Amino acid sequence: MAKKEVKTDLWVRDLLKDAGIELEPQGSSVKELNDALKTASKSGTGNAGYPEYIGIVRDYLIVIEDKADMNNHVKMNGTVIDLEIPAVRDYAMNGALFYAQHLIKNTSYRKVLAFGVSGNEKRHRISPIYVDETEYYRELPDVESFISFNEKNIDEYYTKEILQEQTDVEKETAEILKDAAELHEDLRNYGNLKDIDKPLVVSGILLALNEVEHKNFNIDSLNGDQQKTDGQKIYDAIESNLKRAKVAPDVKRDKILSQFSIIKDTTILNQVNATLGKTPLKYYTEFLYERIYKCIKYTRSAEDYLGRFYGEFMSYSGGDGQTLGIVLTPKHITELFCELVDIKPTDIVLDPCCGTAGFLIAAMHNMFNQIIDSKGLKTKADVQNDPDIKNIRKNQLHGFELQPYMFTIATTNMILRGDGKSNLINADFLAQDTDKLQLKGATVGMMNPPYSQGSKKNPNLYEICFTEHLLDSLVEGARCAVIVPQSSMTGKSKEEQAVKTNILKHHTLEGVITLNKDTFYGVGVLPCIAIFTAGEPHPKDKICKFINFEDDGWKVSPHVGLIQTESAKDKKQHLLDVWFNKIESKTSFCVKSTVEATDEWLHSFYYFNDEIPTDSDFEKTIGDYLTFEFSMIMQGRDYLFGGEGDE
Repeated sequence: MAKKEVKTDLWVRDLLKDAGIELEPQGSSVKELNDALKTASKSGTGNAGYPEYIGIVRDYLIVIEDKADMNNHVKMNGTVIDLEIPAVRDYAMNGALFYAQHLIKNTSYRKVLAFGVSGNEKRHRISPIYVDETEYYRELPDVESFISFNEKNIDEYYTKEILQEQTDVEKETAEILKDAAELHEDLRNYGNLKDIDKPLVVSGILLALNEVEHKNFNIDSLNGDQQKTDGQKIYDAIESNLKRAKVAPDVKRDKILSQFSIIKDTTILNQVNATLGKTPLKYYTEFLYERIYKCIKYTRSAEDYLGRFYGEFMSYSGGDGQTLGIVLTPKHITELFCELVDIKPTDIVLDPCCGTAGFLIAAMHNMFNQIIDSKGLKTKADVQNDPDIKNIRKNQLHGFELQPYMFTIATTNMILRGDGKSNLINADFLAQDTDKLQLKGATVGMMNPPYSQGSKKNPNLYEICFTEHLLDSLVEGARCAVIVPQSSMTGKSKEEQAVKTNILKHHTLEGVITLNKDTFYGVGVLPCIAIFTAGEPHPKDKICKFINFEDDGWKVSPHVGLIQTESAKDKKQHLLDVWFNKIESKTSFCVKSTVEATDEWLHSFYYFNDEIPTDSDFEKTIGDYLTFEFSMIMQGRDYLFGGEGDE
């Protein structure tokens, strides 16, 4: 181990630790591996040779070679990695590939992921290479961390990046989207339902299905009877389930129940359809039971299924959702919020514009999982009876939703996904007294406010005004994250500038993360996440982080929408490492700066290029210039360089 590479070795060790991967330095306690390394000298002498790190994750062998200098990252021989002795000895990727092929040949392992690493925490390259039992190798896209290669993620990486096949999760997502599209058409074709009514019918039936296991509802009982209609049977089951879920007080339960009256009062839904041979309600109930209900009921995922369905319905609706200012937050963003605010099981969470309750569900499951892992809870009964989990459900999740139908969907979603609906309120958040809201003791605020509702006539509806009201509603020291249009951070009007000034007087801006322009696919919003500490005035010398996370590993797939590529986990881990000061980064990714209220609180405003060109950059520039000069002279244009040239 060269002395100058010790710093790189230690940095790589920290990256492995953060990813939850245990590899051994300079050798292996696995006899088969250690025996093979006794003849693995990179000098070709047949003596011992040891990579920087080696180990096993599931049935994959992991090998890492690192170099301190990025100029020693890789040496190519044409289009292939050079495996001559000098290159293997002096270059990270070359050495990693050498060890991988040697170990494939001399052990029983058949899948090796070799990594060439060079540089340091701020400027570096991490390049994976896959080697199989034939010693064939494939270079894979560079990564920023090892998060994709731990026990939890490595099989998914292998499936997506190496086999280039869809994972089970992707196949399931494709099915969900397909089912949503099909159900949307069926709700229109057989029920003549308006877009605003479709999610109410869906969520109402799902609540009724919750009563199947309690013998209070039977799908076979839906027979088109006109004395007691299918809609009345479903409505009665909904009422039973709301009571079972202890939705209280009665006025709240009655308000929710009234939203579902469409199910029993719409004639066409309760008449036998000639094409279906049954009522549309029975058809929808069978569809939802087989394709959706089972997924929602038995998953621990933070996926907001009803939110996904609602989003699909709105995407077909010709823009009604945008007219209402409804922009539902994708699952990967709600989960990212939990990580950015470092949510704990003891936190009290407030979402004042909760929509379908995506943030609250993500927070609830994140807190649940921390308790389950820390206590080692194994059974469903253990989880349901745990006092800390009961307290989260009952006391630690608070939400407001102004739209009655969205409030109904949010409450339904919380019931279906593990409770936590007790503190949802159907009311205008902006009309609430912030001093009274502080009595809830919320230590975390999360929000996706209505977009594009503010104007000079209604300045209190600007997204930044919602943000200020939320900050004022939290306890001192609370963490707050909001996802808003980038224009909110620029302060395009005098009113918004004044609010930004007032926010800094009473609260601390921690930073702003610019997001992928397709985060809200099909809506046309350029979003960002702003993170604050509530109740603590912003110090003049406070250093904030402004991050460009437009390249987040999510891309638009035709006819599907936004999908996760294999690089998404790695890119998110890099974001979190930078956010929590575990590593430094280039200014093209993160700029640290003090702020003024008049600044545009975005990475693009503060960005400066502080990259010092490397020797190879210099050599490439000179080479490009000389090539250009030679080409011009050969064309008789040497006058460009002081020569006579052709006339």
